[in-house]
Amino acid sequence: MKGALGVLLMAYGTPANLDEIEAYYTHIRHGRPPTKELLDQLKGRYEAIGGCSPLNQITREQARLLEEELNRRLRPERGSDVLSHGECRVYVGMKHCSPFIADVVAQMAREGVTRCVGIVLAPHYSSMSVAVYIREATEAAAQYGVEDLSFVRQWHLQDALLDALQERLKVSLGGYSEEEKERLKIVFSAHSLPARIVELGDPYPAQLLETSRALAVRVGWPDWQFGWQSAGRTAEPWLGPDILQVLDDLATQGYRAVLSCPVGFVSDHLEVLYDLDIEAAARAGGLGIHFERTASLNTDRRLIGALADAVEELLA
Repeated sequence: MKGALGVLLMAYGTPANLDEIEAYYTHIRHGRPPTKELLDQLKGRYEAIGGCSPLNQITREQARLLEEELNRRLRPERGSDVLSHGECRVYVGMKHCSPFIADVVAQMAREGVTRCVGIVLAPHYSSMSVAVYIREATEAAAQYGVEDLSFVRQWHLQDALLDALQERLKVSLGGYSEEEKERLKIVFSAHSLPARIVELGDPYPAQLLETSRALAVRVGWPDWQFGWQSAGRTAEPWLGPDILQVLDDLATQGYRAVLSCPVGFVSDHLEVLYDLDIEAAARAGGLGIHFERTASLNTDRRLIGALADAVEELLA
């Protein structure tokens, strides 16, 4: 691997089973163990989606496909049969579970990687999300001697990403009756962050609106809005309105159909499978609203293409 290109694909991570939830939650809380009430609530959410999230497995498959795609692009004459010894290897580093970002950077250094590109499986940049991944990787690179390290900071307007999301919107819109479409709202959403990011001039909210606006134009659906979801359980205010409040407001306004498109997420995990598919769907049902969600991108080849495009653009 000496002299080869390493790509550090970073994701949030998830516990592999119910027994790992406490350690995972403690890590998210910067070493502060959760109360029994908070822990039981989180365990209940995981139990509701089957006991564990598919996020880690999806991330590993995304990494495999990205490695294959980058090697095809970088060495087209060799095809994709050189994954282990080709020009590029994709490594997975998790923020809150093993393999942790710092440990993976150490592995890259041991294996002789001298040039590395980092990219987070979150298309929109924020000082409280993507920047944290970048800081952890940068500190580890300095510690372990990976000298040439650069990062994709945002990729929210990549054509391939928008193509994949556009198709999902069109497919989902086909599931509503013509009568429902007359009063149908598309609600784009992403993970909320503390509201103080607005005062910091953080680009996260604006980038999410850019993606949402581009998709609404592509599908020709002007009746849309943005809602936040999955806010942390802390005393400080978080960005809103929350999607549950959005549903309440839409019901009051006479809407009876809502299409949820979580543009801030690229994979199925707890915030999609529980917060939207169970919690938001239940709220909508109680309000008499026909609620559907666009399918997650997961291992869609266009998502892989968007990641590869972003890496190539950085290398160029």
